[in-house]
Amino acid sequence: MPILAMDTATMVSSVAVADEKRLLAELIVENKLTHSETLLPHVEQVLSMAGLNREDISGVAVSIGPGSFTGLRIGLAAAKAIAYGLDIPLIGVPTMEGLAWHYPVPGVVVAGFIDAQKGNVYTAHYKWTGSGFDEIRPIQVLPVTEAVALCEEVQGTVVAVGDMVNKKIVKLDGLPDNLLLPPKHMLMPRGANIAMAGLQRLASGLSDSVMNLEPIYIRRSEAEVLWEKRHGNTSSASQPEVTG
Repeated sequence: MPILAMDTATMVSSVAVADEKRLLAELIVENKLTHSETLLPHVEQVLSMAGLNREDISGVAVSIGPGSFTGLRIGLAAAKAIAYGLDIPLIGVPTMEGLAWHYPVPGVVVAGFIDAQKGNVYTAHYKWTGSGFDEIRPIQVLPVTEAVALCEEVQGTVVAVGDMVNKKIVKLDGLPDNLLLPPKHMLMPRGANIAMAGLQRLASGLSDSVMNLEPIYIRRSEAEVLWEKRHGNTSSASQPEVTG
């Protein structure tokens, strides 16, 4: 049975439908429209392209961050609504892990670099196990140069993925010799990748609670920081913990 998958963690909106045997349909768009304008129409379009109705879907996989706070909330809200309405499993996939699915290659470490604003990146390292990815360096926020320097500590080849590769990393001097920078089309989030990770989780009997699944934020939003500056530190302004 096919699953629906979506990634709205960055400026890219990607929706896909896949089953255990093949990718049935995928849509990837990067433009100035907001995810709130495009996501549900993209879902309908991808289902139509695959020749499916909503009732044919057996699960919903969604990228849960880190990434754009607004994008994550829109994607997760849509995924929860679909999963709840159709009474099907919900599967949350960390955005970095979804990016790693570009390169399911034995012996290669995949390093994610997603824009965290103010010269920082969200970064994490993953390694292919033969059926999925192990997180070998947990998600954290670092200045771009520090995140890149971590790759030099890895034994073997590191492949960079994520929006900050083209935005910042390609412009840096003195990159580690073991760091490979792929072409742009192999850097961006894909709904197909989230689908592959979601199918792997479902096959292992894993799914998430529609009521309890939350985005991986890592840091506080600018709105929370401004609130704290204006109103003083309160318990409600504390930094969210990593979930997922």
